[in-house]
Amino acid sequence: MQPFQSFAPNVLADIIRRQPDSAERTSFAWSVAVGPALARVTSVEIRNRNLIVSARDVQWARELERSRETILLRVQRLLGTDTVKGMYINA
Repeated sequence: MQPFQSFAPNVLADIIRRQPDSAERTSFAWSVAVGPALARVTSVEIRNRNLIVSARDVQWARELERSRETILLRVQRLLGTDTVKGMYINA
């Protein structure tokens, strides 16, 4: 039996990946990956399989840069590695 803590994220990721590509799907996956605080101060879009993140200011961009690898892995788990291959941060 699989513990609930690992089961629930897998189910959520499966549901998100089944949705058609859209700005809303990307934004939702982003908010799940980074949490509400970072989601409020950023906007995201996917261009050429790259997640483009626009941060409200340089300080938030630095915070994102520090966690880039972890965030990218989370987003890839939610959207799929075939959808997102890299992440670029703009301030």
